[in-house]
Amino acid sequence: MTILNPAILQELAPNGVLRAAINFGNPVLAQRGADGEPQGVSVALAKALAEELGVPLEMHTYDAAGKVFAALEEGAWDLAFLAIEPVREAQLHFSQPYVLIEGTYLVRIDSPFQQVAELDRADLRLAVGHGAAYDLYLSRTLQQARLLRAPTSAGAVELFIEDGLDAAAGVRQPLERIASANPLYRVLPDAFTAIRQAMAVPRGRTAAAEHVQGFIQHCLANGFVRGALLASGQGDVSAPF
Repeated sequence: MTILNPAILQELAPNGVLRAAINFGNPVLAQRGADGEPQGVSVALAKALAEELGVPLEMHTYDAAGKVFAALEEGAWDLAFLAIEPVREAQLHFSQPYVLIEGTYLVRIDSPFQQVAELDRADLRLAVGHGAAYDLYLSRTLQQARLLRAPTSAGAVELFIEDGLDAAAGVRQPLERIASANPLYRVLPDAFTAIRQAMAVPRGRTAAAEHVQGFIQHCLANGFVRGALLASGQGDVSAPF
C-alpha cells in the first residue's frame, strides 16, 4: 500500500473530500449520462484520483470553462480540468496535457471561407464562449475580427445562428455534430489552435501539483485515458501518449 505524503491530502482534499470541477461546456471531456450523472474522461480521472487518495469525490458541475475559472476565486474546488492558457497559469498549476482538441470554426454552408486564416478581417464578427480556451487564444491572436461573447460554448453557436454572425469558434467535435445534423452549416477543415486539456490545482499547492502530474503520466501510459475517451464515445480525440 502506497503511503501518501500528508501534504498531498491536505492540498487536494483539505476537508477530507476531493472537490473536482467538471465542465459540461466541453462535451469531449464531460457529458451527462442517461441517468443525469456526469460522465466522460474528466469524470473518470476525478474518480480514479479520489480512489487513489482514499477520499470521497464531490463533483461541482459548470456549463462553461470561464465559470470554472471564476469559481477558483471562491475556493469552490481543489481540482479542475481546463485547457492550458497563459492567462490561467498565474493562478493554476497545470499537469501535462491528457487530451489535445482542435479549435476551429462553424460557418454557413454558403460561406466563402475555407480556412481559419481567412476569418481575421475587420468586417467579420465571430461568436465565442466567454472565457473558453479558444476565446482566450483568439483574444490574443486575432488582429481585426470582432469577437462576440456568449455565456457558454453552446450559447456561442446560438448567437452565431440567431444574429447571423460570420462564424462560431469552438471545439471541433461538437461543431461537427451540429453540422452533421443541419445541412445549413459546415466546419472548416483546419484549426486555429490545438487546445491542450490538463488537470489543474490552485497555484501554490506544489505537493498536489506534483502528485497530479505523476497521476496523469501514469493514466496516459497505462491506457486509462484512451479507455475513458472510448467509453464516452470520444474515440476520435487524440491523447498525447
